[in-house]
Amino acid sequence: MVEIKTPDQIAKMREAGLVVAAIHAATREVAVPGASTKDLDDAARKVLAEHGAKSNFLGYGGFPATICTSVNDVVVHGIPDADTILQDGDLISVDCGAIIEGWHGDAAYTAFVGSGHSAELVELNRVTEASLWAGIAAVSKGNRLVDVSKAIEGYIRRQPRPSCGKYGIVEEYGGHGIGSQMHMEPHVLNYVERRRGRGPKLVPGFCIAIEPMINLGTHKTHVLDDEWTVKTNDGSRSSHWEHSVALTEDGPLVLTAPDGGKARLAELGIEAAPDPLG
Repeated sequence: MVEIKTPDQIAKMREAGLVVAAIHAATREVAVPGASTKDLDDAARKVLAEHGAKSNFLGYGGFPATICTSVNDVVVHGIPDADTILQDGDLISVDCGAIIEGWHGDAAYTAFVGSGHSAELVELNRVTEASLWAGIAAVSKGNRLVDVSKAIEGYIRRQPRPSCGKYGIVEEYGGHGIGSQMHMEPHVLNYVERRRGRGPKLVPGFCIAIEPMINLGTHKTHVLDDEWTVKTNDGSRSSHWEHSVALTEDGPLVLTAPDGGKARLAELGIEAAPDPLG
């Protein structure tokens, strides 16, 4: 069953989403050469404490940290620690969430550490983020869940191919429903799998976390012995972007974007829903 939210519940999710946005801002400042991934986790803990929010990552299925820090060929679920030191030229994904009065927010970004990144790596990150916004733009009354997946994959496939031949769209992991829990129905694929059909219809109150993960190489991945860290099979670098999105009577609201998604959606010819927090 898909949980449909009331406007008041969406407003609470917006509060949680703004905490997630604050964590993103704080960790971006810390993600410099010489910093450890634990330093980023510490920054996230501080933001949560300042906002009176709880982490929805810490302890989830036994996960030992507040955020996920995935460096270079780590796709998702990297565990922060004091021994992983960021180097000039690294690529890092930070995935995090927050809970306010039982309502969840969840989002991720991928950033460059230092300088000297190849044009192909810069393009990988651009394509991944842009595919996320293509998916968000498809969150519209009358559409179905498959339209979100189709928009993400379609955007990626229309881009010029990298030297490795094509972008690897990760298949084992994807987006999800979000609300009174961090992970809920439905599962949100980043590609179209015809066996799944068209999926549920998108109606006001429908909230999902959309999160494309794209590799500069194979789409295939494996999990390390820690039972969390997911790496690309060929050692290629990976990019991961995510936002929590609510469909309202007035259109999509990007719960984890500081401006509610207004600027990026306007570029796509879509008006974001008014912010319930004003």
